[in-house]
Formats: sequence, structure tokens, C-alpha cells
Amino acid sequence: MSRLELPTPSKAQLVVEGLYKDLERRIEASPPGLCPVDISRAFLELCHAQTCGKCVPCRIGLLQLKHLITDVLNGKATMETLDLMERTALSIMETADCAIGYEAANMVYKGLIGYREDYEEHIKNGRCTCTYNQPVPCVALCPAHVDIPGYIALVREGRYADAIRLIRKDNPFPTTCGFICEHPCEARCRRNMVDDAVNIRGLKRMAADYAGKVPPPPCAPSTGKKVAVVGGGPGGLSAAYYLQLMGHQVTVYEMLPGLGGMLRYGIPNYRLPKERLDQDIEAILATGVEVKYGLRIGKDITIQELRAQYDAVLITIGASTDKKLGIEGEDADGVMSAVHFLRDVGKGINPDLTGQEVAIIGGGNVSMDAVRSAIRLGAKKVSILYRRRVADMTALPAEIEGAAAEGVEIRTLRAPSRIETDENGHIKGIYVTPQMISSIKGGRASVKPSGLPDEFVPCTTLIVAIGQNIETEHFEKAGVPVERGKIMAEKFGGFNNIPGVFAGGDCATGPATVIRAIAAAKVVAANIDEYLGFHHEIACDVEIPEPNLDDRMPCGRVELTEREACERIHDFDGIENCMTCPEAKQEANRCLRCDHFGFGIFKGGREKVW
Repeated sequence: MSRLELPTPSKAQLVVEGLYKDLERRIEASPPGLCPVDISRAFLELCHAQTCGKCVPCRIGLLQLKHLITDVLNGKATMETLDLMERTALSIMETADCAIGYEAANMVYKGLIGYREDYEEHIKNGRCTCTYNQPVPCVALCPAHVDIPGYIALVREGRYADAIRLIRKDNPFPTTCGFICEHPCEARCRRNMVDDAVNIRGLKRMAADYAGKVPPPPCAPSTGKKVAVVGGGPGGLSAAYYLQLMGHQVTVYEMLPGLGGMLRYGIPNYRLPKERLDQDIEAILATGVEVKYGLRIGKDITIQELRAQYDAVLITIGASTDKKLGIEGEDADGVMSAVHFLRDVGKGINPDLTGQEVAIIGGGNVSMDAVRSAIRLGAKKVSILYRRRVADMTALPAEIEGAAAEGVEIRTLRAPSRIETDENGHIKGIYVTPQMISSIKGGRASVKPSGLPDEFVPCTTLIVAIGQNIETEHFEKAGVPVERGKIMAEKFGGFNNIPGVFAGGDCATGPATVIRAIAAAKVVAANIDEYLGFHHEIACDVEIPEPNLDDRMPCGRVELTEREACERIHDFDGIENCMTCPEAKQEANRCLRCDHFGFGIFKGGREKVW
């Protein structure tokens, strides 16, 4: 018999590994609306099963915590039980020999602090505060609550125009979002339990490409009310669209020569072709929305003048200015903000970067847009300087991968220190301080200087993409509450001390995504309508196909393909290709129709109006 042999996993171990994968997918697809107390007990049982059993805190303590949570769920606990749970969890955290015991107890402790009212509701009233009408996960996670299963079913049937009509009930930018939406809806798609999330954004893009020109629905009879919208970005235009459908006459005030805000002047053409953006804007304007271009609030017209002329005023100015680095040499020639750089590109004023070395500071989507635009403008070398790791970048993974594929150098753990200029005051390069990973704060690894000497990165153009600010000076002078650079509107979008004035989108929440701006526009449009004395409803009479009863066998996700990197870096044409009809039908057929099966049946049907 041989002395040694190569170990191979047993059949039992292979099955367990498969179960772990299934569990991982189920956790990933965990829908909103679940009882947090019940979830805590389930995770605690899993952690207890993983312990080695050698130390008392894990072996006995976690079991006792599980029994105490079970008492809470069964209505046998008192308020003193919560104090006992807190003491027990802290004791386990202090005495457990390994991370399994510590983290399991810490999870319970954080729950006792974070959702204590759910524990108390179980104890006092014998029920949970979370909703029993569990929502469809993708719809609940879409900020605008678009009827996602509905339009996917319509795409499957080839009814692309109806799909666009259904999307517009909640989102008047279906084409735009088909290109650039960050698709939070896919994060908890129940299809993750089977294989992978449905490509929801790809199906929206497909519907927009194949639907042709879809006219907007007719407007309600005129109410005689007039509303001014300050800012023609996605939030302002969305609110204008819905208010116009409700019968109010809306006028949009836009300081730039074109509508769209950051969609037009912040997102490059290769990601969002402007002729496709114009399709959405044309549909919005077809409702009768009026536009006045080239007027800057605070300079050409004041908020007080608008209040005198209109029955309601909506502020949706977005976040259109840049943040500063605050380092030596920042005002040198050749240093520019990403906001202004991308705005010039959006206007067709393309700076000549031929043969230049370009550096971009930042790790968000704006940074990726800037570096990939610089490549297309002829830069010899383009580098990203980021003080954290690639894993910490806030840009979409696909954007980071796309930048790397196009030849962008990504230099991480490098914090800007000072800028060096030549005798003419033009930037010659930037010194960066090497960083090292440090403690995790708020779920994100922080960094600190590594102690190594600063490095010099030569560049003739430096683009700063570390965030955006909001122009609030005029509004603050007009009495609009402003705090930490944001307009502080109430949850309903208005102000308690300024009747008739509302605010929404990035200027009220800080820089966010397009779909969040659209969601805010829905809220504020409904509340402006109510303020004006009406209660109009937005509906869509498109009939949703009944789900077919075919088995949903495991099937790979259809991804959108892209043009070759060596080809696309020479122009600003769109880089992403649409699905074909067979691909779209297969992908749409992967949808589990949660609006009919599973969670949806508890809700009693879809929301047809808002």
C-alpha cells in the first residue's frame, strides 16, 4: 500500500459544496419585505452549525441566543428578554475563540440596535412590522417602481411598442435607461436562485430599439394651472412630463442650449448616443411642455419672479459643478474638472489631446467617462489615479473593465499630493502619496499613507473627477433651506415655510443615478398636483400577457456584446450592441413572473396607477 495518496473530495463534500452554492444564490436573491427577526434566527442557526463546538460561547451561547429569538417569534418573550439577548451577545463577542462566534453574536447585537422596533412589535403585539404583502423584488428595488415583469412579458411576445408605453407610466426615459441605467432591479432578481439575474436593462434596450416611434398618451383636460421647472435634466423633464399629462401647463427653464442635463453634457456619446436621448426628450415635449433655453436661475431670472408668475415652482438643477482637490498647484493650466471636460465634449467642443499624457483622479463612473473620452480624443497615455483599490471603486464593474480594455492604466492606492508646473505655469505632472489598506469603516476599507516616498506621475493634462457640487447660492439667498451644499426639501419634495416651491433630484439628495432622479420626479409631480388642488392618476391600459406554464430550466444569461476595443477607441459611436430577437425572447422567457407566481400573488396584482 502506498505511503501517501492525493486527497479527493468525497461525494458528501461535493454535495455540501453544491448546497453552499445554492444557499449563496438564495441569499443573493433574498427579496425585500422579509422579517428581519426571522432572518436573524436563520443566519444564527447556520452559524451555530458551522462552529467546531470547542468553546462554550459558540457551543452554548449561540444556541441560547437562538432559543431567545425563537421565544420572541413565538410570542413567549418579554422586554427583559431583549436585555438578556443584548448581554448574551456582548458576552459571546468578548469571549468567543474564533470569528464564527464573534460575527454571529455581532449580527444579533447589531439587529437589536438597528431594528429593535421589529423585536418589540413581536413581543407587544405578536406580529412583525414588515409588510406581509411582499413586493415583487425587481419592482421594489427599482426606485421608480417600473412594472418590470410586465414589460419583459411584452418583449417576449414581440409587443415592443406596448412595452415602451408600460415603462413610460413610471419612467419617461425608456431608451436612455436602456443604455445607461445601473439596473438595481437585477440585484435581488429571484432568477438568481436558479442561475443568474435576468438581463433587465438589456431587454429594455431591445424594446426601445425595436419599438419605433411611440407617441405619448393624451393629456388630461387643461387645469389652467402653470408650473415652472428649473432645470432640464432627467428629474426636471420627468416631472414636467407627468405634470403635463395631468393637465397643467409646464415651462422648463434650462441654462444650456440643449435639454437632458448630465445625460447630454455628462455622459459621452459612446455610452448614450444623443440621437437616442433625443427620442425620449421628443416624446416628453410632444405632450406640450414648453422650454426656455439659456436662462440661468439667479442671474437671468430669480426664484421670486417665478413664484409670482407660476402657481408652483420645481427646482431640479442637479449637481452640475465640480469639487476641488484642495492641493498645491490645482489652479495650474492644464488642470480641469471632469464636469467641465465632459460638458465640452457633450457640446462638441473636443479638446485636442493628441499625443498627450493624461491623468484622471477618481474612481467613479464620471472618472471612467473622462478617461475613455480622453482615449478617443487622441491621448498617448491615460492613467487613473485612485487612492483606494479597484474593488473600492464606485464605478460599475463593466465600466472599469471597458476602460482597461481600451488601454487605460489604473494606478490604485495613490493619493494626490501636489501638482508641479513648468516655467509657464502649465502642469508638468502630479506627485502622489502611496497608500496602504487600513481598517474597515462603514463596510469599506479605509486607507492611510504607507510611509513610502511620493511618486511623480508626468502628465500634460489632469482631469479631476472626485465628485460634484450643487449651485445653491441663489436659493439660499431666496430663503430656500440649504445645508451642507444640498437643498433641504421635506420628504414630500416641498418646504414648510415656502408654499408652492418644491425641489427634487440630485440637488436635494446629492449626486445619484438617473433612475433615482426619475423616481424623485414622480413623487414631487404627484405632490405638486395635490398642492394645486387635484388628484390626477397616471395609468397605462396595456394588457399584460398571461404567464406561460413552461418549465424554467437553467439557462445562461444573454449579455450585450460590444464593438472591438481597437475599433471603438477611434470614435464616439455607441459601443454596445443590442440583443437579437431570438436572444431577447430567450432572455425574457427566463423571467419567473413573480408578478403572478410567488410574492406577487400575496400583493393581489400589479399597481396599474399611481
